[in-house]
Amino acid sequence: MLLPFFTALRDAKVPVTPKEWLHLMEAMDKDVGEHSLDDFYYLSRAVLVKDEKHYDRFDQAFGKAFKGIENVGAGEDLTTDIPEDWLKLLNEKFLSDEEKAQIEALGGWDKLMETLKQRLEEQKERHQGGNRWIGTGGTSPFGNGGYNPEGVRIGGTGKHGRAVKVWEKREFKNLDDSVELGTRNIKVALRRLRRFARQGAPDELDIDGTIDGTARQGWLDIHMRPERRNTVKVLILFDIGGSMDGHIKMCEELFSAAKTEFKNLEFYYFHNCLYEGVWKDNRRRHAERIPTWDLIHKYDSDWRVIFIGDASMSPYEITIPGGSVEHFNEEAGAVWMKRAREQWPKSVWLNPVGERHWHYTASITLLRELMEERMYPLTLEGLDQAMRVLTK
Repeated sequence: MLLPFFTALRDAKVPVTPKEWLHLMEAMDKDVGEHSLDDFYYLSRAVLVKDEKHYDRFDQAFGKAFKGIENVGAGEDLTTDIPEDWLKLLNEKFLSDEEKAQIEALGGWDKLMETLKQRLEEQKERHQGGNRWIGTGGTSPFGNGGYNPEGVRIGGTGKHGRAVKVWEKREFKNLDDSVELGTRNIKVALRRLRRFARQGAPDELDIDGTIDGTARQGWLDIHMRPERRNTVKVLILFDIGGSMDGHIKMCEELFSAAKTEFKNLEFYYFHNCLYEGVWKDNRRRHAERIPTWDLIHKYDSDWRVIFIGDASMSPYEITIPGGSVEHFNEEAGAVWMKRAREQWPKSVWLNPVGERHWHYTASITLLRELMEERMYPLTLEGLDQAMRVLTK
């Protein structure tokens, strides 16, 4: 019965290998995680999933493979999760007198759970509708998608909000590599872009050197060394304003993570496309612009450059002089983008717009060509791909 589970994982593009699958079989042979479906869920996830970004895909495959066979765990007391005063409050606030009478006729909460256990043992197949068996629809107290004044939802999603116990303990996590980023996940992805060296004053204890020196000299010989730092130099150019207003939170998270990860970090702002000037302070963007030529002369080709923007604008803003919506640019944006690529060959463009929408916008296509296809979506997977390119 577990082979469909393996197939479902592969179909969901969870990278599970036969070796990991054999490890799971070995754990099952040793009676690990056999007491309930939840135990098996956590065991299989721990053995089969190597990266938390695949948790969401794993959860979906697990739900597909084991849909409809969730059971009561051995010796599990189902009543402990529902406080008695909560049930009383539910009766008072949400149930009519007629519904209360129906519950009392069934025998109350204790009788409800006892009947559920009995029917789980008796029922051998899926049931749709009706008023007795565990299934979907109908008026049975057990199942999902149906109606009963006081019931136990098993699987699926709630329909009427009347269930007093939800039979789903797994917490599916939104950590797929296609979702938008959070600061923690960005830091993990940025760590791929590292080149360590020891620089500066010797203010860190060199344990290996101290041990070696002490052994050779016969007395305590303390050795110090400079701190090990990431020497990669990163220049970030943020598109700001206009259509980027909807992506401010994501850009803030990326900026926060980058400041933590890179000691040598510089940043500037531009609008829509790179032109002859950039700025540091958005409040004084028109009064204190910095010539783009100054950036090209200041930051050599050893710098890694990251453009961040949705690349969504009129194509004229890229292709013709005077196309900018804010000022008259004497040279087209494409000219400045080509200069940037020539100066910083180790550069990428991160786009917060979903990749599936890119081909609908002509300006995105133009900028992808100017970036020599080095445009990546601002997702975990996209950021990981961009860091791999910058690392080369």
